[in-house]
Amino acid sequence: MSTREEWNRRLQRQCHLNNDSVPRAAEFIHRSSKPRFYFEKLCRGKYTFCVCLSMLIFLTVASILLWYFLYYKCPFGKSCGRGGKCLSTIQWCDGVQDCSNGADESYCFRLKGIDFLLQSYLANDNVWLPVCAENWNDNYGSTVCEQMGYDSEFYVSSTQVNFSISDPKGYLKLKSGSSYKAPIQTQLMHSPQCSVRAVKLHCIECGKSLAISSGRIVGGREAVKGAWPWQVSLQAFSQHMCGGVIISQNWILTAAHCFQSLHDPKIFTVTYGDVKLSSMPSKRSVKSIICHNNFDPRTNAFDIALVKVSKPITFKKKAVRPLCLPNVDIQINRSSQAWITGWGQLFLHGPSPDTLNQAPVTIYKPEICNNRFVLNGLVTESMFCAGVLRGGVDTCQGDSGGPLVVNTGGIWWLIGVTSWGFGCGIRTKPGTYANVSLVREWIHKQMQDE
Repeated sequence: MSTREEWNRRLQRQCHLNNDSVPRAAEFIHRSSKPRFYFEKLCRGKYTFCVCLSMLIFLTVASILLWYFLYYKCPFGKSCGRGGKCLSTIQWCDGVQDCSNGADESYCFRLKGIDFLLQSYLANDNVWLPVCAENWNDNYGSTVCEQMGYDSEFYVSSTQVNFSISDPKGYLKLKSGSSYKAPIQTQLMHSPQCSVRAVKLHCIECGKSLAISSGRIVGGREAVKGAWPWQVSLQAFSQHMCGGVIISQNWILTAAHCFQSLHDPKIFTVTYGDVKLSSMPSKRSVKSIICHNNFDPRTNAFDIALVKVSKPITFKKKAVRPLCLPNVDIQINRSSQAWITGWGQLFLHGPSPDTLNQAPVTIYKPEICNNRFVLNGLVTESMFCAGVLRGGVDTCQGDSGGPLVVNTGGIWWLIGVTSWGFGCGIRTKPGTYANVSLVREWIHKQMQDE
């Protein structure tokens, strides 16, 4: 039988198949340019159907991809969040709530650097600009702090700070007739100049430590009372499970993986106020637990959670204080020293101490963390690694959720949250920490909503 006759026989059989076989026939014909002529000639009406069906599938897929990239991914604007609307940039911080969850009006102010420079978002130009101190007072400062999720009871001050950059883009100034009782972002206007300095805003007294002992976390030393006044023990059924950090009178920051097995807030308590677990003077029950929506238990990406206590924490000058969330552009020198604290095991499968332990570690650059001889590409942008490459100093089981802090400008900043690692204190296997700077906006949004 000739090749052509063989093709004719095959194609005639194809024409008598039901509609479910059309895609298979189309796939079969697409493999060769020669039989396509015969298929067109023999199938006729069915060929038209195939073409129409193919075009319909193509348009459907194209529409889905277009929606995904232009609406869901929102490359030319900002998204309200997972499954939310895609808004134009100019709709952000305009005083009108366009997102059902209020995301477009929830992060209109931020603090920058060790000077706590107040910046506001200018939607028209898609930039953050310093707020001019002209006509500014503590009433406006307190209102902004409340908008950022802080309680006005703990408001500290609005003062002035010098602001100078090589190519300034201007300031945002209060309009005449402004009122601190209305959303402040709607009362600011762009100005190329400011006759006074910029606003320096302190929403809460944070990052102040009484002392550091001469230094068990693996390879660490016992801490003295008051050295780390933001450290808490997150307990389940009255047993220490994870560490945590006080960031305001109502909120504790910890690791999301602490709640993978246990989810009910009623079984948890937060204890604090001492370095000894056996003599903790203060306790709070837990009202709610909020894990980051992008937390991935397979990779430990975005291993961050917020715990709201049922009753506000009472701050005490020596023993109970909040830690500072990292402001924008806090300069953390990679390969610089940081500190870790916790009540975790002193070595893998070893005992857990009653006294809080501390240890200095080095924050490593991503290329070192992801070296194939170190953590082999497992450190994503939502985390970083820190420790001692020669081994011997590390966090361990029970330290999860605790803080990694650095001191810059005389203030302690929360840079990381203890997340995961290979063993404890193993050579070339530093611990891994959730990157708090990356979730700053998310933290403030949760603080505002609750």
